[in-house]
Amino acid sequence: MHNRTGDPRAVVVVTGAGGMGSAVARRLGSGTTLILADHARERLDQVVAELSAEGYAAQGVPTDVSDRASVERLARTAAEQGRITAVVHTAGVAAATASVRGILDVDLLGTVYVIEAFEKVAVRGTSLVCVASLAGHMASLDDEDETALATASAEELLGLKAVTALGDDATAAYILAKRANHVRVQAAALAWNRLGARINTISPGVVATAMAKAEADADAGGHMLAMLDACGAGRPGTPGEIADAVAFLTGPEARYITGSDLLVDGGQAAWIRRHRRRPG
Repeated sequence: MHNRTGDPRAVVVVTGAGGMGSAVARRLGSGTTLILADHARERLDQVVAELSAEGYAAQGVPTDVSDRASVERLARTAAEQGRITAVVHTAGVAAATASVRGILDVDLLGTVYVIEAFEKVAVRGTSLVCVASLAGHMASLDDEDETALATASAEELLGLKAVTALGDDATAAYILAKRANHVRVQAAALAWNRLGARINTISPGVVATAMAKAEADADAGGHMLAMLDACGAGRPGTPGEIADAVAFLTGPEARYITGSDLLVDGGQAAWIRRHRRRPG
């Protein structure tokens, strides 16, 4: 559609065409060039068609976030479309549905690739939000490990002590990857600040998405749902609630927030830390 203002159209990029990514796209995409990226082409085409039918200027860019070159192509494509105002990285995999290596490739390295690729095309006012997780707040890493995760090159990350010690524990890999998301964003904030841009993470708790359903189905003891009751929330969050929080972080009200994490979990972390009974 022709932009009759004569100004470069704002560009919003969302990685991941799942429930959370679709909600974010709808929340942020009005009046922008909306670029949606996902590895699953059929799903991507379906969501782009739905958004287009709803009036969004949406386009799909098939992207494998575990492939640096693929992410760099996405960043260049977005920059060619106009002024990038927001990038929201929701693409990820979960412990119930992915191997340790899959988690590390997508959730750890993929986030690094997104941060680095979009730093090259960020302009004054660009805001990047990487979706981490409540799980990242549960990590038990020493300062040395966290510093290494925050600063090592992408080529070095999989050889770090904290990573090689994971073995075949997919849950531990997910926790580590999401904590790495937090510290990578903290470390990147200085460079983004110097560009006049911002970078943050958001850490959802249990949110009603297909990925969360897979996690709940794999939780034979029902611990996930029991935690929601015990912490007083009584329900999972909705993708729309995460989209609202992302809108805050990418919007003008958060212009002084960068290098931070926003925990959106209905009080789950607070309950785990202060109210859950410990063994013994």
